[in-house]
Amino acid sequence: MSSDIAGRRFSDIVFDLFSNVTFTTGFMIVAAVAIIAVLADIISPYPPLEFVAEPLLPPSELHPFGTDDLGRDLFSMTLHGSRVSLMVGITAAVISTLVGIAVGLTSGIVRGVLDMFTMRVIDFLLSLPYLAIALAILSFLKPNMMIIIMIIVVLSWIPTAKVVRAHTFSIMESLYVEAAKAMGAGRFYIAIKHILPNVVPITLSSLVLNVRDAILFEASLSFLGLGDPSSVSWGTILFFARRAGAFAANVWWYIVPPGFMIMLTVLGFTLMAIGLDEVLNPRLKKTQ
Repeated sequence: MSSDIAGRRFSDIVFDLFSNVTFTTGFMIVAAVAIIAVLADIISPYPPLEFVAEPLLPPSELHPFGTDDLGRDLFSMTLHGSRVSLMVGITAAVISTLVGIAVGLTSGIVRGVLDMFTMRVIDFLLSLPYLAIALAILSFLKPNMMIIIMIIVVLSWIPTAKVVRAHTFSIMESLYVEAAKAMGAGRFYIAIKHILPNVVPITLSSLVLNVRDAILFEASLSFLGLGDPSSVSWGTILFFARRAGAFAANVWWYIVPPGFMIMLTVLGFTLMAIGLDEVLNPRLKKTQ
């Protein structure tokens, strides 16, 4: 038999997830940020990059988050920044998770020379400083959203691949897989029928954590001035603040809104991942 998750109905899983306080809290936070991102054009009173007032105005009725050093409305910039940050985070996380699943499954099923080669590649990549690699790549290429997403994908598929590979090794040694092999089942059938249903809990929580990490990584690159100059993300706003000397001048309204949104979004995805583990990995509860 495969794991408990494979035998449960989708509706039961959804009910269990939303009965979990940790997951529900994280989901509500992420859903609120997503709604802000979708409705940013409607909610924001000004275009995000339009000069609408005097520079560095404190929060007021017309400008709830104040203005930046160029007179742009920080409330509008923060709302539109949620769209860019979520788009980068979700896109990079989905691609990196799919790559990790494919590599982990292939390595765990085929084994032999392919598995040895894959592990040596993973060991090499793990030994490299991720941020330094990103800085080196972006110093030669003009930063844009697609390049940033691809860099995040290249650097973030490894944890998922290692976990899926280890889980695949364990499942391939199980009695039901041995029975399937004796009945003539091929590797592809075993992968789809027996292994994928078992790695679903792992890949779902990994996917959510990859979104969180991708948002943080994009914010770090943008804060260092290596983000896409044609778009506004929370990290880009913090870069503008650093360049304008807002940290030294204690212009708090320039720093707090994007920083708080990054913290809140990261918290939301972290809580969702914890809740997913609690619901989809029953063994987790037994070890606590």
